[in-house]
Amino acid sequence: MKGLLTLAGSGLGLALGFIDCSNEQNCEAEAVLKGRAGYSRRIGIGSDSMKFFIGLFGVIGSVLGGYVLSGGFLIQLYHPPELMIIAGGAIFALVIGSSMDTIKGIGRDFKFVLKGTKFKGESYLELFSFLYLLFDKGRRSGMLALEDDVDRPEDSEIWQQFPAILHNHHVKDFVCDILRIKILGNLNVHEIEALMDIELDTHHHEALQPSGAMQSMADGLPAFGIVAAVMGVVITMGFISEPPEVLGMKVGAALVGTFVGVLLAYGFAGPIASALKNVAEEDGAYLICIKTCLIADIQGYQPNMALEFGRKTVPSVVRPTYGELDERIREVKASVKKSG
Repeated sequence: MKGLLTLAGSGLGLALGFIDCSNEQNCEAEAVLKGRAGYSRRIGIGSDSMKFFIGLFGVIGSVLGGYVLSGGFLIQLYHPPELMIIAGGAIFALVIGSSMDTIKGIGRDFKFVLKGTKFKGESYLELFSFLYLLFDKGRRSGMLALEDDVDRPEDSEIWQQFPAILHNHHVKDFVCDILRIKILGNLNVHEIEALMDIELDTHHHEALQPSGAMQSMADGLPAFGIVAAVMGVVITMGFISEPPEVLGMKVGAALVGTFVGVLLAYGFAGPIASALKNVAEEDGAYLICIKTCLIADIQGYQPNMALEFGRKTVPSVVRPTYGELDERIREVKASVKKSG
């Protein structure tokens, strides 16, 4: 336990730039935070997931640790009925105000909060490899050669090489719909781009629903804490004839409700809502990259140049370098020649 706390503390210090990598333990924490291959694979978690748990235990440790150091006793905060009122009320209020898709979306996106970044640099390199194969096939064999890839992606040799992209139904539908329009040739590039923007706006609005629902729950938790506190005061009124020490315990128990509501709102639900929003933003950035590549291809740019346009839209923290993209495309070209 002591070693875990030391590693967590070192990792937080490295993240904030307070600690240099001057010994093996600090170097290990730095490797975890930066996602370096050796340590992160051995520990089994990425830098973002490490950050989540550091934050989680940091909030709990800071609040409860400060309380204990001030002379408080943790048993005084243990009031399950109040926790039931606050957490139960907030959760079921979220159920009332959210669709089933939104509720499922909270669970779906939360796993990426735990696992880390949804789309890493390798994810974008795979995307560029996939798009290159589509663009190159359309340029070499004509757009009609892509009909089978568009109409039956599950049976397409190109799609099957990239199962992560194939199983992402948003990406699959988006790419197939736009390429189908290009094959039909009925719209110009500006009309296609406007249509893509409408679809992306709709998708982004839907993707933000889980974080919005979680933020609404966070906003309501302090109010449920007040509800629990008021109910505690009502119960206390029934003991008004008791000695001051009894009344003090009852009032203290009532005030715990306010404490729990505020802590859950600003220490947990609010930050989780922000993390869910980041997942939605990552999803949107991935689709914008695809849109940029498709628009460049429709305008007649060479596949390599179309992919470079898309690369420039990738968030800087996961953006592959020009050299990495060029090397990957060379590998794809070599595999195509070998299979051909």
